[in-house]
Formats: sequence, C-alpha cells, structure tokens
Amino acid sequence: MEDIFSIIQFLRQAVKTGASDEHLMVGHAPYLRINGFIKKVTSQPLTKEDIDNAILDIAPTSIRDKILTLCDVDFMYEIKGCSRFRINYNRQLGMPGLVIRNIPYEIPKLKELSLPDILGTLIEQHNGIILVTGPTGCGKSTTIASLINYINETKARHVITIEDPVEYVFECKNSIISQRQIGVDTKTFADGIKYALRQDPDVIFIGEIRDKETMTAALKAAETGHLVLSTLHTNDAVQTINRVVNMFDEANRYLIRKQLSETLRATIAQKLVYSEKMQKRFPACEIMVVTSTVKDYLVKDNLDEIYELLKDNNLDDMVSMNSSLASLVSSECITKEEAIQTSNDVPELEKIFRGVYLGTKAYYE
Repeated sequence: MEDIFSIIQFLRQAVKTGASDEHLMVGHAPYLRINGFIKKVTSQPLTKEDIDNAILDIAPTSIRDKILTLCDVDFMYEIKGCSRFRINYNRQLGMPGLVIRNIPYEIPKLKELSLPDILGTLIEQHNGIILVTGPTGCGKSTTIASLINYINETKARHVITIEDPVEYVFECKNSIISQRQIGVDTKTFADGIKYALRQDPDVIFIGEIRDKETMTAALKAAETGHLVLSTLHTNDAVQTINRVVNMFDEANRYLIRKQLSETLRATIAQKLVYSEKMQKRFPACEIMVVTSTVKDYLVKDNLDEIYELLKDNNLDDMVSMNSSLASLVSSECITKEEAIQTSNDVPELEKIFRGVYLGTKAYYE
C-alpha cells in the first residue's frame, strides 16, 4: 500500500532541509529549491488526488472558491511553530500544481545579511523612495523585511505595508506596523497607497511596483513627506530608472525623470551567490545613492554615466556589483570563479582582482 501524501508533513520536512521553495506537479515527485538549486525528492509521483487533497488541507474556503474559477491564485499558509508559506496555485496542461515559498518567522538583522553599512544610513531618511531590485529569489523580501524591522526596533514611526500577499509578519515594537493585503484589506496597490496617506504613515512599503498607477501614487507619497520602500524586478540602477520611466508615455517621461530626481534616494540591486565551499548563498549588491550628480544625469537622461560613478567606491558610499563581489572574494566567502560567473562585467571585475582602481578620480594599472 502506497503512503498517503501529507502536505503538512512534507512542508515541515522541507523547512528542516533548508529549502526556500517547493514545487508540486501531477505525475512528478516533489522538487525542492535549496541554495538556488532544484533537487528532486525521492518519493512516488504525485497524483491529481494528492494535489487536490493538499489544497483542501491548506487553502481556506474563500481560496478554494477562487480556484474553481481562476487558474492562478496566491495565498498564505502557516504551520504554527514551523514557518509561514506563500503558496501559488496554478494549472499545467489542465492539471493542478503548487509552488510554495517558505517565509521564516525570524527576520534577520541587517548585519546578519552581510550587506553594506550604508543601508542603515539610508533607512534613516524621512522621505523619498528607496527601491530594492533584482531577479526572483534574490532576497529582496528578506532585505525589505530587515529594513522594516530595523525601523521597528530603533524608531518610533508608523509603517504601513501593502502586500500581495502579506509575507513577513511584524510584531509592533518601538513602531506601529500596519499590514494590508491586496484583495482583503484594500483593492489595489494604488488604492492602498492613496488611503494609506490618510492613515498617518511615516513609512509606506509597497510589495511591488507593477504599473504606472502604483508608481504615480508612490511618487506622490514620497513628495508629500513619506519614506517609500518598494521592489522591482530589475538588475541594476540604470535598468531600474529605465523601467520606471518607461511605465509612462513618452510625452510624460521628462516630468517623471524630474520627479524621480527629486524623490529617489537610492536603488539597491541584489544577487545571491552560491559558495560551493561554504554550502550557502551570500548577497552581493549594487548601491546607487542619488547625489546631485546622479540627479543631473537622471534629468538629462545620461544614465550610462551612472555606471562610471558606481565604479568609484570612494564616492558617496556607492557600491558597484563588481566591488561587492570582490569583497566577498576578499573575505573568502566565495571564490574568484564564483564571482566571475555572477558578474555582468567580467573585464572590470578582473581588473579589480589585479588591483586596478576604476573610477572618476583615478585610473591606473
């Protein structure tokens, strides 16, 4: 007799193995993502009945009703004392499937993430926009949660989060943390921001900026004296600026660049680099601080010049992705080869390894 698949038991075991994600598909054994790599679980292939029963076990009635009419549904689930889980229900070739992201209870402190100290300074801002960017699974949510937790522990502020769905859950400490979920507490991100402005906020976190309506609302919030945190799926500062500007019609893009120059405080682009030796991933990041020079380049649309500024690590606490990778190599977290595999500009990274200083103030070999 075959063992009956238990989604609760499976998720508990996945958390113990250190998995970040789980994939359940009809006709296949479950898969786990561990340290960025997909690994197949040794077990029987899942049946449609297994997936259907899993949904009955973890999805509330309101979600089960949505599944009857929608092909894609996101919701949260919690196993007390174990973890929270962000669950995506989907269909593949007409069959149900689940992709699950583990959301730990414990929120790491900024220092535990091995990110540059400048992040603690940036979050001291009282207004403006800070964008954390990078591909899916690069640690954006964890970094944002750590930033909010830093505010919560050290400042007396009102933080409103607008998420789809709510991931990390915060306990109010020195700050008030109000968490609102799209579809439950507010209709859309844009609506959430609009009404948040009437709720006495100091900080507003927007789960993701997906469209110009949300971006317009975020700009207004920043212009009216609030600190706005959000995420985008872009790889670096220039891509981030272009993504925001290109949300709008060409006739409005100069105005948007002008607004960004006045409200954007910094972009933080992240990647996770796997260390074979350490058997774990380390964050590498590019940090662009919006200085008067960056503002000028932004308004004039001379964005390529920003890359040159980022290469000068002594300039206004900016950090290039390559310098971050080189620091990880220097601290023996990763190897040169692992850094090179991650870099988008290998020739520049190799010059850093050879001791070449690249920047606006000096250049020598």
